[in-house]
Amino acid sequence: MKNKEIEYPLNTRPGDGEVLEVAEGLLWVRMPIPIPGLDYINLYLLEDDNGWTMVDSGLNTKEIRDLWKSIFEKHLKGKPITRLICTHFHPDHMGQAGWVTYKWKIPLTMTFGEWTFGRMLYLEAAEKTPDFVIDFYTSIGFDEAMIQRVRDRGFSNFRQAMSPVPMGFDRIADGDVITIGKRDWQVIVGKGHSPEHACLYSKSDGLLISGDQVLPRITPHIGVYPAEPLANPLKKFIQSIDILDKLPRDTLVLPAHNDVFTGLHNQLEYYKSHHDDRLNRLISACDSPQSALDLLPILFDRELNEGDKSMGIAEGLAHCHYLVGEGRLDRVRGDDGVWKFQKSGERHKAVA
Repeated sequence: MKNKEIEYPLNTRPGDGEVLEVAEGLLWVRMPIPIPGLDYINLYLLEDDNGWTMVDSGLNTKEIRDLWKSIFEKHLKGKPITRLICTHFHPDHMGQAGWVTYKWKIPLTMTFGEWTFGRMLYLEAAEKTPDFVIDFYTSIGFDEAMIQRVRDRGFSNFRQAMSPVPMGFDRIADGDVITIGKRDWQVIVGKGHSPEHACLYSKSDGLLISGDQVLPRITPHIGVYPAEPLANPLKKFIQSIDILDKLPRDTLVLPAHNDVFTGLHNQLEYYKSHHDDRLNRLISACDSPQSALDLLPILFDRELNEGDKSMGIAEGLAHCHYLVGEGRLDRVRGDDGVWKFQKSGERHKAVA
């Protein structure tokens, strides 16, 4: 069930290659992206005394580059881009970072964890899928057809979605304050969706540029992947909810997808109930050992297509790992070599 307690006060949105002023000196840019279910990404321009700060850059496509060129020409008042802040490393946010920083001869500004992870994935691109990736998906229960699809897609999709990731960057961290024009923006680092996701908060104007950490119509993707197979990202995400919950109730949220909205706290409460529901479903289903693949129908009320199954399993693992961390589930390796989950203590009861 979606949260109905949020509002969209602007009642409009910018067209492709256009801008919409959300507040004085703050422009909302909306770019098309070929990602089913998202379709568009929101990017922002913040006016400074002698230039503009860009927040996120868009996917590495010619269409988006051409739209940026039009915006640079029509909407910057003759001033340059002087800073690029990327909220996190995902290609729809960081994809044009290399092109933008090269064009304007400026540094890339990010948190350490996000730049490091993005730079690592860009450099590790390979035509052949590495064995450790195959081993990971085999161990969580992928069948032969699913494993073949992992092999077929290779290991270069991330690199193909990026312009060259800059070799250096300017670091920002939680609690830093960045002055842009008349506003001070506090960096609030959220976790779970990505390693060190940077949100920007203006206390004076009650504005939160939330990236993917808070979205109005969908829940941020929280998943476990081969690079960190035992990760517990859902715990980090829930901890981040508690941090953002301290912001004022009238905060205007500028998200990376969908529309600018109010109702931050209602949405954060919805996230909690959404994940609580899925955690409770898992507990009920794990009287006997279950793989992440087995648990897909428990977590999702619709049948997932092949393209969605990988992300669905990644989300299932995130929930299972959270419950393992809380002592509610045990993680055990089955005779088939697949990691499975069952209620804590059930394995010992069976032996007794």
